[in-house]
Amino acid sequence: MSDWDAELGDEEAGAVIRTVARQLKLWREAAGLTQAEFGTLIGYGEELVSSVERRRRIPRPEYLDAADEALRAEGRISAMKADLEEARYPKKVRDVKRLEAEAVEICSYNNSIVDGLLQTADYARAVIGSQRPPLTVEDLERQVAARLARQEIIDTAKAQPLFSFVLCESTLRRLIGGKMVMRGQLERMLEVAQLPNVDLQVLPLGSEENSGLDGPFRLLKLKDGATVTLSEAAFISRMFCNPKETNLGDMRYGIIRAQALTPRQSLALIDKVLGET
Repeated sequence: MSDWDAELGDEEAGAVIRTVARQLKLWREAAGLTQAEFGTLIGYGEELVSSVERRRRIPRPEYLDAADEALRAEGRISAMKADLEEARYPKKVRDVKRLEAEAVEICSYNNSIVDGLLQTADYARAVIGSQRPPLTVEDLERQVAARLARQEIIDTAKAQPLFSFVLCESTLRRLIGGKMVMRGQLERMLEVAQLPNVDLQVLPLGSEENSGLDGPFRLLKLKDGATVTLSEAAFISRMFCNPKETNLGDMRYGIIRAQALTPRQSLALIDKVLGET
């Protein structure tokens, strides 16, 4: 399935797609144009125009811009691009992205791969592409785009929460995607770690203590004072909001941070691994 095909069973995205499709049809009919005439006017085929209006395809940004200009909508149609951009991502990604946007602090521990908020496009493509059975090219690119879209929260031009990342040293040395991909990933981590609101720590393989052997998890501390714990394992993702469980996650994360190298020592280790890769 293409990342611009409508995903069945996603009620929230479906509502957005229905609204946009209805508006496009109303604007076209108000202009007295058939689907074929409208398609010719904006440079698309009648079949695609029909698919958009029947909610089988999500119109791309350039489609909306062309429609806005052709129908003289003065930006009203182009303004729907942001809503559709969100709708094309999987629901789980949208839910996590919303929680991250509400967070004042995001804490992440991972002992298998680099956290998604730190991943380069090539690294993300290699990680997601390693799934078996394999994804189609379209689904792979859709998931990569969704993962990268979440990284807007680290953009220095936007409002930022505090970030704390603890990675097991194994994530630095595992050559996911090959040496060049991993070099790019290590360089990206060194770059992000320079941001004033980011702490990046490494839990060394030589450490005799590791309280994170149960696997990766994340803590999102929200603006309203609540904390959400996200835990992912094979075939399942879980979200915990109960204070008893989130307090346990908070306590465990604090212990893991104490066991890890300091941020300065961690950057030195990452730089060392980069030189060896």
